[in-house]
Amino acid sequence: MKRFTLALLLVPLFSTAALATSYTGPGAVTQVTTVAAALDAADDTPVVLQGQIVKRLQDELYEFKDASGTINVEIDDEHWPAQAISETAVVKISGEVDRDLTSREIDVEHLELVK
Repeated sequence: MKRFTLALLLVPLFSTAALATSYTGPGAVTQVTTVAAALDAADDTPVVLQGQIVKRLQDELYEFKDASGTINVEIDDEHWPAQAISETAVVKISGEVDRDLTSREIDVEHLELVK
């Protein structure tokens, strides 16, 4: 059980979003930090956003907001932290932009409650 817990804690460190942000030379992908920038970003752009999850829309789809706007985020059940999160709680999400022809959302790879 301890190995499983340790593995869950280390997974975000080795995610593609974390690895993609360590290179800063030519051709580097810049990390998006606001909803407004995420709405204009290309598909698979890494994001780290801080704000509130204000509403559940569907099974794993939620509405997220920060000072710049709102965007839908997909949060798989295994990415939710152990503690409860209300619509007023400030959270930090890491993931990437999932862009298709008609919409943009964030595919969340890590979620944490900001204290």
